[in-house]
Amino acid sequence: MIKPGFDRKLPVEDVKQAEETEEKVPQKIRARIRFDYKGKARPARFLFGGKRTEEAAEELRDKQAALWRNVPVQGIFIERIDLGEIYTVYDEDIEDEVAYAPLELDVTADALSYLVRFAVREEFRRLLILEPPAVKLSLQEMEQLFFEVHTQANNQLVQKFKRLAD
Repeated sequence: MIKPGFDRKLPVEDVKQAEETEEKVPQKIRARIRFDYKGKARPARFLFGGKRTEEAAEELRDKQAALWRNVPVQGIFIERIDLGEIYTVYDEDIEDEVAYAPLELDVTADALSYLVRFAVREEFRRLLILEPPAVKLSLQEMEQLFFEVHTQANNQLVQKFKRLAD
């Protein structure tokens, strides 16, 4: 038996308003991000201490993987870290072989703007959105996304200039 009052039909406006409030619930974004860490060979000093490009790339990748595991990132949950096989490529600019050590992260982000900090890194190669199949952004969310791109890009430039100045 239905309680009194539940048998009346709702106006169309109330139904649309209820649907809009359901859409406002923020969706988490699952993504797979790939970085390729470049190894730079170091010549031996005296008799020991030198590293091949493969060893340097692997060491840098392992160091970054430890940081991804242990240092929390706001708005990001790292689900899985996958270390790929090291590969070498001939670089025509320096006329020598360069080794790259790939690292893939499976992450869950609270918002699209949190993924920007991955995309502005020098080692960034690819970002694949796994879920949801489509993302609808409001004007405010688009503004936040572009502001985040601007902020992260400026931060990367400042860090690069500091490294060059040292």
